Amino acid sequence: MGEQFKRRTCIIFANSYRPLTHNRPYYFEGYSSTKNWNSSQIFQLSLSVPSRAPLESIALPETASTSNRLHIFALSMTPSFEPASGLLVPQLSVRSAQFSTRWEDIDGQRAQAIAITLANLLPGSYVTSPNTSINSRFEISVTGKGVSTVKPGLVYRLVPADQARVDVFVLNDGGTGNATVTIKNEFGNVIGTSVGWPIVPLRTEWIADADVLATHETPTWWNQAKYGIFIHWGIYSVPAWGPPGSYAEWYDWSLHNPPNSNSPTWVHHLDTYGKDVVYDDFIANFTASAWNPSAWLDLFSEAGAKYFVIVTKHHDGYALFDTKNTTHRSSVYLNPYRDFVKELMDTAKSDYPDIHRGTYYSLPEWFNPYFSKYGFSSWPGGLAHNAFNASELEPYTGILNISDYIEDLQYPQMLSLALDYDTEIMWCDIGGPNRTLDFAAQFFNKAMQNGYQVTINDRCGAVSDFDTPEYATFASLSTRHWETSEGMDPNSYGLNSATNASQYKNGTTIIQTLVDIVSKNGNYLLDVGPTAEGDIIAPMADNLLAAGKWLKYAGDCVYATDYWYQAAQDPTGSFRFLTTPKTFCIIAFNKPSDGKVMVDAGGVVLPIHKGDSVVLLGPSRNSESLEWDIDGSGILAIVVPQDEVDQVDYAWAFQVTYSG
Repeated sequence: MGEQFKRRTCIIFANSYRPLTHNRPYYFEGYSSTKNWNSSQIFQLSLSVPSRAPLESIALPETASTSNRLHIFALSMTPSFEPASGLLVPQLSVRSAQFSTRWEDIDGQRAQAIAITLANLLPGSYVTSPNTSINSRFEISVTGKGVSTVKPGLVYRLVPADQARVDVFVLNDGGTGNATVTIKNEFGNVIGTSVGWPIVPLRTEWIADADVLATHETPTWWNQAKYGIFIHWGIYSVPAWGPPGSYAEWYDWSLHNPPNSNSPTWVHHLDTYGKDVVYDDFIANFTASAWNPSAWLDLFSEAGAKYFVIVTKHHDGYALFDTKNTTHRSSVYLNPYRDFVKELMDTAKSDYPDIHRGTYYSLPEWFNPYFSKYGFSSWPGGLAHNAFNASELEPYTGILNISDYIEDLQYPQMLSLALDYDTEIMWCDIGGPNRTLDFAAQFFNKAMQNGYQVTINDRCGAVSDFDTPEYATFASLSTRHWETSEGMDPNSYGLNSATNASQYKNGTTIIQTLVDIVSKNGNYLLDVGPTAEGDIIAPMADNLLAAGKWLKYAGDCVYATDYWYQAAQDPTGSFRFLTTPKTFCIIAFNKPSDGKVMVDAGGVVLPIHKGDSVVLLGPSRNSESLEWDIDGSGILAIVVPQDEVDQVDYAWAFQVTYSG
């Protein structure tokens, strides 16, 4: 199905917008046969077909290199509404009303979030006609048996062929039957209702059932955070080395695979440490002598990150938290005899309450002998043979006698991170055999009982809230939440001493990658690899801080934004588009010149009307409104003084504030 799908009847909708929803396997940008650790999934995308660019064909992803995958394509269309005659007004349609698992504390009561999608079904060609858009405060409420609105959703702008997404918060006292969505205009007059939306009570107790747990969603705080810091730190931070294009944190595996001169890591180890040094000997050199959790958190805060995820145990099995009686292969029972996860979590809770806390956990371990009965692929289990003398087995320092890896080590360790360390993000890796359903039920229940909201990724081997492409991004919008992770290093999460300082991501790369991901409904988890002493080296820290400066003045066009239904970017890739209820953001990746910015969104209708103000977000924070105009082809021209442009680095965020 790699060929183009032809629409032979496209002429029938050539002069109107058709909201288009289709499911298709997304492809990853940066995908290759050697650097992609994720399987394809089915994703959903909603978009409109513009009048100026009639739909003639739909190109599916190239499938030649993925012959072992099933490629499915499905399409559904909703016609736009052509008014027969009379006064033109917005033609509003409630596209969805989803009773979610998210909630918010409102006046001491737990209010359930209902995600509403509202569409204006007028064709885009009507955008310049008077009164065809929502241009003032419209209020959306939801009622039903046992359901009452405590915080309405608000829409301030909705042009023809566009959609808006808002949350309505309700008290749901065991509601049953169907709900009614009511829309009121700025004067409080009801202008329309939509009925028949099934009421689903807010779930307050979770059970170990896949169908139940599959309804869990990313919390609002995670959806709005957009940007987090990943931390890979462990024994592998001592050798801190990998050949070009490799993961330095895989040092132990690479040393043994293959255990000969065909492995650059084997050669490096022999030349640097000699054949008598085994991987576990590095534990003595993992000192954390310079580590200060407050310094890390200061850096994350100044960098603009809203959450962090620390690697609590990687594939080598060495943990940074108290593993109790599951194993003593941990920094608590071995050098340097500290509970790093507790220290970081406690410091964040007390001193940095606005930064959310997450934990990475590898389900399998490369060389744990108790994992051998479950082993697969690059995680076989069983003690490693000495890389320089295959007749000897290497030690697995700290291991305790247990009966079963899953029951006695993996499951209790995961529970401890949730119940003892209060993680808000369970970021598993690899998958494989697990008790994730039991874990997730307890994880979600603990959070619900204690008044906070948590999330789980797609690598725990069972249910998930969000997807996690690695060193890759989605090429287009995904309505399901996702998060890209990658290192400051171009190829590694763990510190790699072979990487030159100039190779680390700079401010431009960080900011433009972040904005691109957010415009497609994703989050960005950017990794640092500290030294064995606990320092985050200057090339990483300085570039994080540089990006943080931009986020201080332009963050309003990143945090708590939403993707724009009509387009994530312009056809040339020069601009990204983002929305909030009261604003629309146009972020330019190319530095404006000649005093003007021209924005051609490819035929889709920009939601900008006369009376709106446009400013360039910059460090002065007192930018004046800029002159702008849209021509008959829908191309936006913004006049911007060069001195304002020159004050900004990395990307230029033009924020449109709606009038009315």
